[in-house]
Amino acid sequence: MVYQISLSETNPEKDISKLPILSTTEQQKLLIEWNHTQTDYPKQACIHQLFEAQVEKIPDAVALVFNEQQITYKDLNSRANQLAQYLQILGVGAEVLVGICVERSIEMVVGLLAILKAGGAFVPLDPAYPQERLAFMLSDTNVSVLLTQKDLVSKLPTHNASVICLDKNWDAIFQNSQDNLTTNVTAENLAYVMYTSGSTGTPKGVCVIHRGVVRLVKETNYAQLTDNEVILQLAPISFDASTLEIWGCLLNGGKLVIAPPHTPSLEELAQIIQHNQVTTLWLTAGLFHLIVDEKIEALKSLRQLLAGGDVLSVPHVQKFLQTVENCQLINGYGPTENTTFTCCYSITAPLQPGASIPIGRPIANTQVYILDDNHQQVAIAEVGELYIAGDGLARGYLNRPDLTAEKFISHSFDDNSPTRLYKTGDLARFLPDGNIEFLGRIDNQVKIRGFRIELGEIEREIAQHPEVRENVVLALQQETGEKQLVAYIVPHQHSSYTHNQLRSFLQQKLPNYMVPSAFVLLESMPLTANGKVDRHKLPAPSRERPQLEQAYIAPQTDLERQLAAILGDLLKIERVGIDDNFFDLGATSISILQVTARIQQELSIELPAVKLFQYSTIGALAKYLQLKQNSQPAYDKLQNRAQRQQAARSRRRHHQQGV
Repeated sequence: MVYQISLSETNPEKDISKLPILSTTEQQKLLIEWNHTQTDYPKQACIHQLFEAQVEKIPDAVALVFNEQQITYKDLNSRANQLAQYLQILGVGAEVLVGICVERSIEMVVGLLAILKAGGAFVPLDPAYPQERLAFMLSDTNVSVLLTQKDLVSKLPTHNASVICLDKNWDAIFQNSQDNLTTNVTAENLAYVMYTSGSTGTPKGVCVIHRGVVRLVKETNYAQLTDNEVILQLAPISFDASTLEIWGCLLNGGKLVIAPPHTPSLEELAQIIQHNQVTTLWLTAGLFHLIVDEKIEALKSLRQLLAGGDVLSVPHVQKFLQTVENCQLINGYGPTENTTFTCCYSITAPLQPGASIPIGRPIANTQVYILDDNHQQVAIAEVGELYIAGDGLARGYLNRPDLTAEKFISHSFDDNSPTRLYKTGDLARFLPDGNIEFLGRIDNQVKIRGFRIELGEIEREIAQHPEVRENVVLALQQETGEKQLVAYIVPHQHSSYTHNQLRSFLQQKLPNYMVPSAFVLLESMPLTANGKVDRHKLPAPSRERPQLEQAYIAPQTDLERQLAAILGDLLKIERVGIDDNFFDLGATSISILQVTARIQQELSIELPAVKLFQYSTIGALAKYLQLKQNSQPAYDKLQNRAQRQQAARSRRRHHQQGV
């Protein structure tokens, strides 16, 4: 393709890199036609105000379902108002940050809504996070009030906030008025601060305003969000998919079905979808692939399925399209900095072998630009960096003005009207039909189960271990299409380094989804001619049993051998001992769901995923299954409180936030 560049007669000294190289037709398409996404939505309204409008409209409609509990829009509004009044007494108002560390429950939604009604902004704190990470987030936000549950209080790090237990302190809260509150909060005020992985080695808090959320869920064009929808709330509130689930439902009059606090098995998830007649579901790419493989029948009742957070597998999409009728499959893309979704693509036509699935076009009230290194538009089909503009943009990063200025830039495409852009670091290109193809990252960032991860953050934590001299972390593609975090370790000479020791060290510092599932020991790093680590020459993880503290003990019974075979096959490990902890072998929440599905398929035993957190070795699991088959009611009664508490601790420790 040949481009003509005309030097301006009125400004002959202008930098040639700033001159447009696109034809007028291309500029019209890229700047105007493909970015014409404006809709008439309530851009001046706040989240809680739009919820209150639904309460006026449908007060007796069911708003929340949790296990056997139900609560109407009117009752949810009343409870949230009482808590909001209580929060205002404690000083919560506009721009005041309030921590919330709770398991999935009705109280969780009451807490989120109450914080917004009081005028504040919530800071979601995942109970599964290590104390060190929670301590950083509490310190960075300096929250003065923290909503939690009584069983979680002792698990929290030291802090200075006033604690409100949502399952304990209602006697005082119930004394307050049930009427809606009046605040001076506007659509420009903070709604929440959500933390993502940081390239500097510490998490960064993304500051999202009310308008960003409203733009996501009101008068939008990528999905049907109406009062007829039944939406499953499955994502942790520390993951921005929950923004779509919760507010996409409640601001449009739908019914929100809250999943249990533990990680449900595929069978349990299928039962929840079918029993509650869920119509709209959001899944990470990894969980979508797993359900398509193991429980695709459960998806047949859906009208809409949104999947994303990573690249979708074409074979899995093909299988879905061929099996599930009358359900719209939508590929969603977007960073937390642009409030959950930026682009969406409705997948309808059969896909050709070798095809990739586009991320589609910008959703309503969003603009997307693909620029070169000089911030100039690249031609259609040319590769550049994806930049985002529009009403979904976050305010910036909490307490990080330098990073905010680096990532949120002011740019003018016509020398007259500056536009605020977010620099994503993603490579992409426009296809001739106006859809966008995602082509990977510019930097060292990856996505695992929907979470953005800076590999440098993991490497910096590993480097803090006293036995480690050098390390590199890669995200390797597995046969299933999922990514696996692999850490390559060069220990100090004469050190007593073990993989198990390092894994335990990292579990105290990083969320579980950031802890590598495989470790490779090296004498030295392979180097390029320039002396840099040659990542292409790093070996794939071995199928051998990893180095563990406990000695290998072979399975003894038929059941133990069957379980070991299932786990070994899924984790790509040749030998699994009866005392080997599943998570020390590299199991994740996705592989745990795969294990439970395989056990049901091959052994005809229904096993909740939570049991693999409680009985996390072949030996313990085999004994449980044997006793369960012999006398399940009697055995269940024998489980003491200590065992149940240990199970809860294990679930929180190993819970994977992308599922």
